[in-house]
Amino acid sequence: MLRSIALTAFLTLIMCSCGRASQNHPVTQAPAKPQTPSVIQQETPPPAQADTATQQTEAQQASAAQEKGDEPEDDPRAARGDSGLERLAQMPADAQLPTVGKWKPGVNYFPLVPSQPTTVGPGKVEIVEVFWLGCPHCAALEPFIQSWLKNKPAYIDFVRVPVMWGPAHRAHAHLFYTIAALNRTDLVQKAFDAIQNQHQMLFASSDDETLKAQLAWATANGVKADDYTKAYNSFSVNSNLQRAEQLTQRYHVEGVPLIVINGKYTSDVGKAGGPSELIQLIDDLAAAEHKR
Repeated sequence: MLRSIALTAFLTLIMCSCGRASQNHPVTQAPAKPQTPSVIQQETPPPAQADTATQQTEAQQASAAQEKGDEPEDDPRAARGDSGLERLAQMPADAQLPTVGKWKPGVNYFPLVPSQPTTVGPGKVEIVEVFWLGCPHCAALEPFIQSWLKNKPAYIDFVRVPVMWGPAHRAHAHLFYTIAALNRTDLVQKAFDAIQNQHQMLFASSDDETLKAQLAWATANGVKADDYTKAYNSFSVNSNLQRAEQLTQRYHVEGVPLIVINGKYTSDVGKAGGPSELIQLIDDLAAAEHKR
């Protein structure tokens, strides 16, 4: 009984990091990082602005639908809120970004500075989703991603990278790469559901307990315990975890879900104006990249 209460309380602590600004519009932060004043103002408007707040546009509402991990406290850009504009200004004149369709650089998408190498071959465009299995906003985007994957252009290669902010994120990244190594990507949606709806943390206070919890879940979903353990401890899974750690830093991940287009641009649900708009932005920027 006491163990059950402790586990429930621990899960609550983890998921509370998803809603420090508001329980109505949760904005998740990396553990132990303060909420930025701009988000607090958006989520808790003063009484005089109540009427205006109720008339939020879809884009404003979408901006709340993202897990947030603020920039380091010692980064002066966090206080100014203009890191994206700085990245635009750093680009040489011959690389300044044109407007692609209705999408405006510095508004709907931002350059990734410096740009990062991709893992795709010639003629291909890489689309990366940085996500977290414990993120309700990532889960909300998932149906749009799955629908898009069925019809996406053949030249687009889609890659998922789990964010690596803290222990819970790393544990869930380990789970993600293990089921991928087992070719059981069908379990990704079940993992979302288990963590967020069934209150199965799949993460504990020690590595041994984390593995034990994930083993119980995996075997309940048709995976042999020995197979899961072997994949969990494999070189390939550990290599993927190291790469995810590096990409979390290189992509300057401040919130998830985050989309990275061909190692050059980043966007999210809020910047695009909604999940359907984000899918359209991905297609438009990918098409522009494919023509280069």
